[in-house]
Amino acid sequence: MGTAVKSRRRARKTEDAANPEDADQDPGTENLTVVTEFFLLGFQGSQLLRNVLFFLFLLVFGATICINLLIILLTSISKILHTPMYFFISQLAISDLLLTTDIVPNLLLTVLMNGRAISFVGCITQLYFSLVPMGFDCLLLTVMSYDRYVAICNPLRYVTIMTNTYCMKLAFICWLLGFLFASVDTITPALLIFCGPNLIDHLFCDLVPVLGNVCSDTSIVQLEMFLLSIPLIFFPILMIVYSYVNIIVNILRIPSNTGRQKAFSTCSSHLIVVSIFYCTLFSIYVFPTRGQSSTINKITCLLYTMFIPLLNPIIYSLRNKDIRKAIRDTFPTHMT
Repeated sequence: MGTAVKSRRRARKTEDAANPEDADQDPGTENLTVVTEFFLLGFQGSQLLRNVLFFLFLLVFGATICINLLIILLTSISKILHTPMYFFISQLAISDLLLTTDIVPNLLLTVLMNGRAISFVGCITQLYFSLVPMGFDCLLLTVMSYDRYVAICNPLRYVTIMTNTYCMKLAFICWLLGFLFASVDTITPALLIFCGPNLIDHLFCDLVPVLGNVCSDTSIVQLEMFLLSIPLIFFPILMIVYSYVNIIVNILRIPSNTGRQKAFSTCSSHLIVVSIFYCTLFSIYVFPTRGQSSTINKITCLLYTMFIPLLNPIIYSLRNKDIRKAIRDTFPTHMT
């Protein structure tokens, strides 16, 4: 906390030196000093606790990078994984890598140093590249549910519908809308007036904690967040629910138990990923968090930014015969 206060004082002294006429302004306008940097508090605790958290997060970060790169490599070079489902899984892995590399390196320094200063531009940039994969994941998980819907409800036309070109177009649209929605959700907050304090009681520059330092009216940002939640959260959820209602109905029509289990196994992984993702997303951005402590909010955000990118490829790879076979074919000397 002391470092944060000193940082804020240095920023104010620099601004006063650059604008000496501001010193003669009315004292009531002193709080309107433009913030040029923020101070992320991270986890406030003993050095031992922070060291343990640092090595735990570093281990998770390394495992996340390795396993997602492995998924991308396997889906690129293994012919048995050249299917729409695994193409979308590889796109999800790319999104997870973008989110992890944007958040975790700075998070590690914040935890290790008991807080860390970050420039205003750096904070807004981190916010932008954390919102891109969030929007992309919302749309991609919807596309993946549609893929499972076609595979189970219309299997005879699956190959003609889910062509490589069509899948690439769907992925491109998801990325394009992800970058577009993130731009809208970032530009408007960046144009607001940040007048201090410059302390952010969080692990990284997330939208809600950053808005806590805004001194101007945030109603336009709240309106944008509500409007964007319709195409990013509520509409995808309706599409996913519709897809799985039809999937379940068709699975129940399969006469044999073996056939039903095989059909459901192709959807179970995606359903687990969707459930974890949206439950976490709702707890962070949709449900009110005023009654929650900052520690609970930080843990929830850790689940989204660190552990979900690690869990996604594990869930999709668990008991997956195709991926195990692809690993044996790709690394035969290591699979003795």
